[in-house]
Amino acid sequence: MESLKQEKKQINRDTNKPEKELEKLQTIPFTHATLLSFLKGYKSPNDKIKEMVKKKEIIRIRRSLYILGDFYDNYFSKELIANSPYGPSYISIDYALSYYGLILERVYEVTSITTKTAKKYNTPIGRFTYVKSPVCLYKIGIDIKTTNRYSFMIATPTKALCDKLVFTKNLNIVSVKSMLEYLIDDLRMDIEKLKELDLETIQKCMECNYKARVLNFLYESIKKLKGIK
Repeated sequence: MESLKQEKKQINRDTNKPEKELEKLQTIPFTHATLLSFLKGYKSPNDKIKEMVKKKEIIRIRRSLYILGDFYDNYFSKELIANSPYGPSYISIDYALSYYGLILERVYEVTSITTKTAKKYNTPIGRFTYVKSPVCLYKIGIDIKTTNRYSFMIATPTKALCDKLVFTKNLNIVSVKSMLEYLIDDLRMDIEKLKELDLETIQKCMECNYKARVLNFLYESIKKLKGIK
């Protein structure tokens, strides 16, 4: 039964050339205009797009932004998608901390940092949240990760933790002791991984004078763990 289903799917691909051409996009999100360029042979391309969304051949992420759907057995990248709907932005906070193994919990919501107005997108593949940052902080500690199929922007481990401390509301950290309790007891971070964090990145964030006090507690805590006086 499964093989018959796959065979039927392959026949549909071979007889639908515009849709087959879409496979070249693979994991890359694409716009409504790009989709129209693939479907220009149709008299009513917008009706065709509605049909493709209904059949889950494509998935609508937000207005005028899509990814390939189940029809193409496509593996989509949440990281690449997070960089696409609202930019400039980079992935950070809990999703980035989980990505680097700094927190043990699996994180499904992708939180990104942007210099634009804060936004939230609830999509068929999950929630994407965008937190507004001062420009000075935004520019620090961004890394580009590259796979064999795509690249995406994400905070470095140290910057992801700085962002979490800066943008978490009602965080009651008033000393180095309470900072270490928060990191080790509440977030259950591994001490050896904390020792690997970059003091220079924390210092640069502090120099932006935004939540500098809590970042200073982080700076002193990491120094203490590293055995630096």
